[in-house]
Amino acid sequence: MFQKHGKNGYTLAVPGIEQKTLVYGERTLMTEFLLKKGSRLPEHSHPHEQTGYLVSGRIRLSIGGEENEMTPGDSWCIPSGTEHGAEILENSVAIEVFSPVREDYLPNKSDR
Repeated sequence: MFQKHGKNGYTLAVPGIEQKTLVYGERTLMTEFLLKKGSRLPEHSHPHEQTGYLVSGRIRLSIGGEENEMTPGDSWCIPSGTEHGAEILENSVAIEVFSPVREDYLPNKSDR
């Protein structure tokens, strides 16, 4: 599967955080997140392992009760079932990969 960059296809995850599924296969799914300064991703967990990379900006990420300030080039791994959340300190862009595929992140055929 190939996916060309485009400005369409973003959906609102929570106020101040937009997401767009980039590509996916049988076992992984990659998502781009646009994160606005001052927004928060509430603490939550899910059965998917989640790895991420901060492309730009600055966020404070909490994984399993441990906090760390992330800057461009930093990356993380969130094990399956682990509580995590984030505070967005600057407008940011993050790329994350989920395994197994998050069915709730699969784009509608009309979005592609």
